[in-house]
Amino acid sequence: MSALICGSMAYDTIMVFSGHFKNEILPDKVHILNVSFLVPELRREFGGTAGNIAYNLHMLGGEALPMATVGKDFDAYTAWLNENGIDQTYLKSIPEAYTAQAYITTDLDDNQITAFHPGAMNFAHTQNVPASGIKIGSVSPDGRAGMIQHAQQFAEAGIPFIFDPGQGLPMFNGDELKDFIDKAAYVAVNDYESEVMIDRTGLSLKQIAQRVDALIVTRGGKGSQIYAKGKIHEIPTAHAHSLADPTGCGDAYRGGLLYGLQRGMDWEVTGRIASLIGAIKIERPGPQNHSFTPEEFRERFKEEFRFDLA
Repeated sequence: MSALICGSMAYDTIMVFSGHFKNEILPDKVHILNVSFLVPELRREFGGTAGNIAYNLHMLGGEALPMATVGKDFDAYTAWLNENGIDQTYLKSIPEAYTAQAYITTDLDDNQITAFHPGAMNFAHTQNVPASGIKIGSVSPDGRAGMIQHAQQFAEAGIPFIFDPGQGLPMFNGDELKDFIDKAAYVAVNDYESEVMIDRTGLSLKQIAQRVDALIVTRGGKGSQIYAKGKIHEIPTAHAHSLADPTGCGDAYRGGLLYGLQRGMDWEVTGRIASLIGAIKIERPGPQNHSFTPEEFRERFKEEFRFDLA
């Protein structure tokens, strides 16, 4: 059951500020903000929503097909995808553009400040959802026109998809978000994004959940909630052996969701798969530096939740 993951492929430049943003930013001076953070730790990672989700789904043993537009500097990323056996059929090169670039600064509280250059991502609308061979999809942060187009194409093809607005949420007004919700089978947001969606659409979480098969809200260290068929499934956090870096944890979680949906698992199991893969990701810096085999994942799942993963 192939999953078409529409979203970005990006290079993430990740910097760690060895302090706390709250101590450096004066709330009453934000109108003249001029702040510099010393970041002695820096690294460049392979990222982007489509790449991250596909990486995690593929590791679990799912069928991952990332669909994205990439730039003239994508060769290193191509080599990485080849090394990991990730299908590149639906990656389109835009020779005149750079691959999307994210510049992320994280403080000691795991707060993040991000600057993002979309580059080739702005050409996402030049890709179309294939007419056959896809059983489930995801519309994740991407070019604005591409996100709208791909949601429409999934709906017209009768392919259920996850609407995962993430950092693309500010691009859409309330009516546009309602349209995404009504086309999607599933909506996945974090707790902050859920509040933005409530504010912009005027819909409560319960009302959003009534329009889709499931609404998934992640709450960081408080676990996650899955609203489905009038019931709220409380999904616990999984134990992480260390807390290295939150970058990419949401995408890892969504890879787990797609795996459970591909396998027809119930929400209690699907949510726990997603929770555990998020915990495994946070143990390593960067969005694609964690690794495991499906067998290792099943062993850790049983250790964590005290039952076997089929």
